[in-house]
Amino acid sequence: MLIGLTYDLRSDYLAEGYSAEETAEFDSPITIDALQRALTHHGHSVERIGNVRALTRALAAERRWDLVFNIAEGLRGFGREAQIPALLEAHSIACTFSDTLVMSLCLHKGFTKDVLRARGIPTPASATIEDAAQCAQLELTAPLFVKPIAEGTGKGVSAEGIVRRLEDLPGVCERLIARYHQAVLVESYLDGREFTVGILGTGAQARALGALEVVLKADAEPGVYSYENKERCEQLVEYRLATDATARRAEAVALAAWRCIGGRDVGRIDLRCDASGAPHLLEINPIPGMHPSHSDLPMLCTRLGMGYEELVGAILQSACERTDVANVRSAA
Repeated sequence: MLIGLTYDLRSDYLAEGYSAEETAEFDSPITIDALQRALTHHGHSVERIGNVRALTRALAAERRWDLVFNIAEGLRGFGREAQIPALLEAHSIACTFSDTLVMSLCLHKGFTKDVLRARGIPTPASATIEDAAQCAQLELTAPLFVKPIAEGTGKGVSAEGIVRRLEDLPGVCERLIARYHQAVLVESYLDGREFTVGILGTGAQARALGALEVVLKADAEPGVYSYENKERCEQLVEYRLATDATARRAEAVALAAWRCIGGRDVGRIDLRCDASGAPHLLEINPIPGMHPSHSDLPMLCTRLGMGYEELVGAILQSACERTDVANVRSAA
């Protein structure tokens, strides 16, 4: 099978003048090399395509693939993670991971929480703030947490977003809105245990792989799994495979949410516990990071005894089983 590989290479955007934070979600050559090796291991030919602009040129030149393994995050707009799936869908080319609707929904954290809350999925009380003046109408009580409505990899997430006095909320919102040029999500701040849960599969076939507990070390930015803590996770964060009753509840919440929004193939879901120890969903990540040693999902799989090549193979199998692409088991 010929598999195209779409991605945003961080160095490309840095060379264009974008900052380290602006490119935080994008990938390194280590990730692209690892994916190509894993796909080749399963007997497939791989063509590196690159970002959405490269894909557009390739499609215009009538290039086609049996399947595209897509990890591109996109650069601008609420639909940025949906750009490549939309292009491929228009050309009747199958791709891994979720479709355009799920990608766009999950990027907008406010809309995601509205949908989940309507379906009974536990998630912190929240509101979307487009202008700091709206804070006066909020019915939420402190402590609160504020973050950009549509960013990933911890961008805009820091201890400064923890608001313990309501009078401080407008200033925090104003600064984040001005910096990231988008609305912010204001939600109840939960200070309990934090988990990230890996999900593999689609619909009724989806299952929770396990729960990785995120434990901040003494030198870490306190109280939040922030951009700084993620960027320097090897020094600032301890990751523990969690198998207790609370972790199992987190897995159940994550799996219910994944099925609720129609996630496909693989994802990663972040949760925090409230004062009573009950897990609440924070975010759904339909394009989890795939760096073999730095990203949360591969780190979880490693602790579960699931190697990187096995993970990639399972993602391929899920994608092939829900499309008309030949099942990858014949190529493994």
